[in-house]
Amino acid sequence: MIHEQVLFHNVGELFADGVPGLRLQRVPETVRVALNRRAQERMLAAAATEIRFVSTGDTVRVTLSSDSGTEIIPFFGPFQGRERIRIPEEPTPIEIRRPPRPAMVDRDTRTQFLYSPDVWRLTMRGEDVRYHGLEGDGLRPPTPEEVPGVRYLSYGTSITRGVAATAGHLTYVAQTAWRLGADLINLGVGGSAWCEPTLADYIGDRTDWDIVTLSLSVNMIGGGFSEGAFRERVRYTVERIAASGRPIACITLYPHFRDFEEDTPNEESARSELFRKVLRETVSDLNLPNVTLVDGTDMLSPSGLTVDMIHPGDLGMIEMGEVLAAKLREILTNVE
Repeated sequence: MIHEQVLFHNVGELFADGVPGLRLQRVPETVRVALNRRAQERMLAAAATEIRFVSTGDTVRVTLSSDSGTEIIPFFGPFQGRERIRIPEEPTPIEIRRPPRPAMVDRDTRTQFLYSPDVWRLTMRGEDVRYHGLEGDGLRPPTPEEVPGVRYLSYGTSITRGVAATAGHLTYVAQTAWRLGADLINLGVGGSAWCEPTLADYIGDRTDWDIVTLSLSVNMIGGGFSEGAFRERVRYTVERIAASGRPIACITLYPHFRDFEEDTPNEESARSELFRKVLRETVSDLNLPNVTLVDGTDMLSPSGLTVDMIHPGDLGMIEMGEVLAAKLREILTNVE
């Protein structure tokens, strides 16, 4: 969305709630309040959230606040800045300078980039963020030609949100998007990806994505959903989004501690396999030409996990991005 000549990427609404500043949230407020309580909170967390603009000057001052100290990594087109900036709790102007070399790249080399080096991208990852303003010379939003033309939307758990990656661009969905040459819309919600019909309706009705992945969903084991409830919600979610006619990849549970820990009760291990089986059966029964099954156990080696044995670390995220991008590239090629 565009506000005051600035593009807010992966922001569904800039919400005015009576507190100073506009609250960045990844879905509109009408959608957010219809979700389960934890998902409502998670949709306020920054994930693949960016403030994008072009400026004729070399310095900007952006005023932000965050109760939880969300981190900014500036990018200039495809080029990663070296700063990691913590957003303070109180509204604070943050000065960011454009490094000289990205602007010097010649025209032929620029054609290789997904993003024009002229585009400032303040990438944010963490928790809540409030926007209070941006000062700079000659501000304007990027044109469609200055950003990727393909848009990839991902829905899933904290793994999709990328909670254990050390930077936003190292999440598996960001790695996938980079390899596809796509712009990422990340709707991962930690601990609360419950395949809610309201969110399925919202995703299905959106017209700004070209391909979607649905990671369905280890959170529904932890949430105590029965096989029948899981099957019902998964079927509605897949069928509703597939009605858009655009390609969907449904991903089964990734490998995690329930699959290989010696002390895991047999019923928990069996439940993981059952939920994988239900998703496979759902995709098979629907038999829709635009719906593909991706087996999550083929995407990640157990050694790619962090010590909690459920969230992938950086190397695991990169592995997942490589595997998933290859599968999505094949799907997009067949669509074309």
